[in-house]
Amino acid sequence: MDPEVIDSSIKVVNIEEEIKSAYLEYAMSVIVGRALPDIRDGLKPVHRRILWSMNEQGNFHDKKYVKSARIVGDVIGKYHPHGDSPVYGAMVRMAQDFSQHYTLVDGQGNFGSIDGDNAAAYRYTEARMTKIGSYLLKDIEKETVDYGLNYDGSLKEPKVLPSAFPNLLVNGSSGIAVGMSTNIPPHNLTEVVTASLAMIEDPEISITDLIEIVPGPDFPTRGIITNLTGAHLAYKNGKGSFSIKGRVEIEERSKDRQSIIVTELPYQVNKANWISAVASLVKDKVIDGISDIRDESNKKGIRVVVDLKKDSSTDVILNTLYAKTQLKTSFGCNMLAIENGRPIVFTIKKYLRSFLDHRKEIVTRRTVFDLNKAQAREHILLGLDIALNNIDEVVEIIKKASDAHAARVSLCKAFELSKIQAQAILDMKLQKITALETEKIKKELEEIRLKIADLKKILSSDEELYKVIKSELEEILKVFPSPRKTELSTEQDKTFAVEDFIKDEPMIVSISNQGYCKRCHVETYKKQGRGGKGVLGTNTAESEDFTKQMFVVSTLSYMLCFTNKGRLHWLKVHRVPEMKRTAKGRPIIQLLKLSEDEKVLSILPVDKFEEGKYIFFATKKGLVKKTDLMSFSKVRQGGIIAISFEEGDELIGVAITDGENKIFMATCNGQSITFDESNVRSMGRTAKGVKGLSLKGDDIVVGMDILDSEDFEKKATLLTISEGGYGKRTELEEYRSQGRGGSGVRNLKVTEKVGRVCNVLKVYSGDDVVIISDKGKLIRLATDEISCIGRSTQGVRVIKLNNEEKVRAIAVVADPKDEEEGTSEEIVDKDDKN
Repeated sequence: MDPEVIDSSIKVVNIEEEIKSAYLEYAMSVIVGRALPDIRDGLKPVHRRILWSMNEQGNFHDKKYVKSARIVGDVIGKYHPHGDSPVYGAMVRMAQDFSQHYTLVDGQGNFGSIDGDNAAAYRYTEARMTKIGSYLLKDIEKETVDYGLNYDGSLKEPKVLPSAFPNLLVNGSSGIAVGMSTNIPPHNLTEVVTASLAMIEDPEISITDLIEIVPGPDFPTRGIITNLTGAHLAYKNGKGSFSIKGRVEIEERSKDRQSIIVTELPYQVNKANWISAVASLVKDKVIDGISDIRDESNKKGIRVVVDLKKDSSTDVILNTLYAKTQLKTSFGCNMLAIENGRPIVFTIKKYLRSFLDHRKEIVTRRTVFDLNKAQAREHILLGLDIALNNIDEVVEIIKKASDAHAARVSLCKAFELSKIQAQAILDMKLQKITALETEKIKKELEEIRLKIADLKKILSSDEELYKVIKSELEEILKVFPSPRKTELSTEQDKTFAVEDFIKDEPMIVSISNQGYCKRCHVETYKKQGRGGKGVLGTNTAESEDFTKQMFVVSTLSYMLCFTNKGRLHWLKVHRVPEMKRTAKGRPIIQLLKLSEDEKVLSILPVDKFEEGKYIFFATKKGLVKKTDLMSFSKVRQGGIIAISFEEGDELIGVAITDGENKIFMATCNGQSITFDESNVRSMGRTAKGVKGLSLKGDDIVVGMDILDSEDFEKKATLLTISEGGYGKRTELEEYRSQGRGGSGVRNLKVTEKVGRVCNVLKVYSGDDVVIISDKGKLIRLATDEISCIGRSTQGVRVIKLNNEEKVRAIAVVADPKDEEEGTSEEIVDKDDKN
């Protein structure tokens, strides 16, 4: 469009610039005029207007309550041009003792609850200002603050309140403006005022010293603050985060049943919603072990009872409640407020300085106001004093005057009085000329002169001003004693691991010969018998398998999985799938990160890593190594090196020891050695080890076992099985101790018929063993059926093999068979010993 044809009254503007300008004006209006508090009195405009309106109505704490509707109507009609709902909502929050640490409004009637119940309509409730609320307006009548016009220009309202205490930090504030927000937690009045006094004494006090006085927020709903470093960070730079936990107690309901009692909830957590959330988690089976939840809260405080099922883990359920419900919340501090019309992020020191500067201005303006008033009164009293000293002459002048104006002029001329003084003399009652009244005027003049001197002294220096501020803050401490409500804990925020939600209970873990694993509750098994023998399966994969290892261990214990590559992988017991007793299990390689051609050789259960325990290793080339168990306590993804190998070597055995046992090693060519474990010093993880047994030719080590004092007491024997199917048991005493590294003694007479040694195992009377051939034949038999004979014999046939068929492996059977008698506890004892 041609600009020349546009009417001259129309202004041509760039729409982009106009939108930017309009939005900026809108944003600043919201920031300054609605959403953010003033750093001086800690109030947003709506809260300030509510208190100012109550002040105008004389609605103080020592007066009767008035209808909330009257207060709301007065506010929206005179000062706050917005809806009645936001005004009443703001007033309701000022009256809720669970929302504000120190309520500024005293409400009578239903003002809502911590369960999220709404307040009754304002026509039903009544309110008045609290005593501490009146301290925010103290001395406002003495021209201590500036005023501005209301929204229609018909009235004036204060731009800020005098605020005799540091309300912003004491009551906190939260609000969302345009592009910014504030979230200031409430604090303890005594601590914040004490910090203000400390800053008066030492204006250069450090933030660290202030934190010693104000160690953390203090919430009206109590609770426990953790991760205080986050709160201290907010004090130092204006932003930080900390956590609030609800307070719980554990009550014993009966011998095996407990209840979790919640007596405090984090700030701003809706109790009814929290209970509903817990019930939903129980219904969805996210939390297991809760039988009932009920609210027994009353006027004395919160009491939510969470009943637990029999033998439930209190710690696990508590961890779940903390992690998955609002029993623990995070509070993000953003110390943002308006100063001089601009939003700023402040530190605790900056805030206290701004508050004290505000109080300095208030006290200065109040003192000037009082001084002017005192001087005006002094001026009048001086005139009255002159008149009383010359009363006869004054009376004569008044009698001769034609009117009041003439009398006033004559008095001013006769005694050099001002018009104000002359008028005060004319207004004086005749009773003032009595001796008593004359003395009162003279005494008042003396007192007013002393007052003027004191006021001038206050204004003479900042030091005197701060003395007044200090005395008034000390008065706040006396009038409003404030014990701390929220506990401050040095505990840091806990990052919950999976284990925190797992109940610590005994489990039976079984590992099959083909590497399948599963876990079952101890109660799954009754007392176990070990007498079965014969073919356990057919040619199917499932029938050829059998349980090779079985142990009772806690769900929170570790399984140390050692591989043929000399690496260690950790596996928490709770990660092993829980299945029925008859289930096959899951391949353990699916639970570990193994490399190609790597297979698990041995698994050692460890309840806890402790000093004085070792892991003993043996390789097929005769090397041995002993390493402190603590060296394997730092879990790493992908495993770690447990032992280094020479080329062609590999791990054949591993066991946990206490450093005082005997070590037995056997070779495929029928040699063996027994030596004291103390002959092997403790080494690092990556060490290759030292020679345990000297080998000749193509001989290799096929078995290693630990012999302790209990093995000798229980008459354990060493079971040797050859590739040709021959076997024997030999008593431990036949293997004399030797020095480490020797060639050893004969363990089995190896011949072409007998074949080389397949393995040597330590067994007890009553044990069963399984023997597997390379053709898939599998036989189970009792060890008591195998002859116990001398060390250098060739043994007896224990399994009949076909031509070119050889024994591939042997293992002690850990697969239990149900019997009617016995209890679950018996297997715990038996497997713990094994």
